[in-house]
Amino acid sequence: MSSTIHFLDPANFQSQSDEFIYWLSKQRAEASTPIVLPVAQFDIAEGEELFTIPREHVLSTQSSKLKDLLSQDLEELGPWLSLMLVMIYEYLLGNQSAWAPYFKVLPRKFDTLMFWSASELQELQGSAIVDKIGRQGAEESILDMIAPIMRENPSLFPPVDGLASYDGEAGTQTLLNLAHTMGSLIMAYAFDIEKPEDEDNEGDDESGYMTDVEEQLSKGMVPLADLLNADGDRNNARLFQEDNGLVMKSIKPISAGDEIFNDYGEIPRADLLRRYGYVTDNYAPFDVVELPLELICQAAGLRDADIENQPALRFLEDLELLDDGYDIPRPLDNELTSALSDELVLLIKTLSMSSDQLKHQMSKNKPPKLSFDHTEAMLLSKIIQLKQTQYATTLSQDKELLAQLSQMEASALLDNIARRRKMAIQVRIGEKEILQTLSGILVAYSEGSAASKRTADGDSDSSRRTKAKKT
Repeated sequence: MSSTIHFLDPANFQSQSDEFIYWLSKQRAEASTPIVLPVAQFDIAEGEELFTIPREHVLSTQSSKLKDLLSQDLEELGPWLSLMLVMIYEYLLGNQSAWAPYFKVLPRKFDTLMFWSASELQELQGSAIVDKIGRQGAEESILDMIAPIMRENPSLFPPVDGLASYDGEAGTQTLLNLAHTMGSLIMAYAFDIEKPEDEDNEGDDESGYMTDVEEQLSKGMVPLADLLNADGDRNNARLFQEDNGLVMKSIKPISAGDEIFNDYGEIPRADLLRRYGYVTDNYAPFDVVELPLELICQAAGLRDADIENQPALRFLEDLELLDDGYDIPRPLDNELTSALSDELVLLIKTLSMSSDQLKHQMSKNKPPKLSFDHTEAMLLSKIIQLKQTQYATTLSQDKELLAQLSQMEASALLDNIARRRKMAIQVRIGEKEILQTLSGILVAYSEGSAASKRTADGDSDSSRRTKAKKT
């Protein structure tokens, strides 16, 4: 068996890219002549096909020969682990893999949060994104489901780095490193692949749009499609499923010289960092701050967030209206209604009820009416204040730190650790800006409510004085 593939080498970038393009042409991949990715060479009209990748050349559990070489059913591993195992197999095949030129242009170093050190992750203190990394859970799944298959089939998964097997501490760590590398490639580049018979052909313009959201669809690596950069504002191309393969099309006119951009969807910068390993201000409008249920309960004065011990939580759980956390996006037009989900409003309202009010509502066996008044505003203010204390720095401090790091970056003095710190600060700033905006809205709301109450009280007093005078 040939030696394993070495991922993209900067010194050999051009030759490896040329080899990849030649390989694509041999796979019957069709590219439109006006483009040399990722820049348009000529004007491109809306709806024009940029390139087509035949289904059989998408790297997936269906296209790899591994499915025919194992006694296990790969589908039982689920979409993530099955593709991870397939990619490890193809990678270990080295130059004998049908996708060898493709592997050579894929990155081998990652800035995704899975690869951050504990001290680097500390820069994200206060952000709920840290709890979504899932490294421990991922490694448990790898060791439980992938490791046994690799160890039982050494001819298909030959040990690397001079190891005799994937047993022992060194073997296990090497296996985990392989799995994490492939998992990170899947996280960053894989697309959800629907089977042709499952496609919706009812005429919806976006029914065939290929997304990379984390759904339980089969996943595949689509050569060429993953070479496009993504941009939430300048997105001008999307990947569609068609009978002849996966087709990248322009979704708006593209001028000659313009870069061709795919899109990840409306995801916050925290998830952009977790999944793709970078941060860009183009995705700042999609930032969210997550309020964990435990924090909300703490602000409401509850001892814990145990559903069994808290009648209010059990009530909402029975109605299927309780979540572990609640995302708050950037408010639009400084209005609470644009930022607060119905579920969060119902939770705050229920937790603001007295014991008698809660019992009365529970007797109806239906949620309270959606409304937001002074009582709910006070609780939300406490929640926001408590959330703000979870960060180690203030918003103004973060903006000052970001300015310093940006200046260093402009002078090419930013090392990898400082670059990761800069990205963490950008994530923190996005979340803190949302909290600050909410606080400002709540202050205005409370002042408005108080003014309305004073006006109402004044009108009532005036009415009483007039009546007394007449009497």
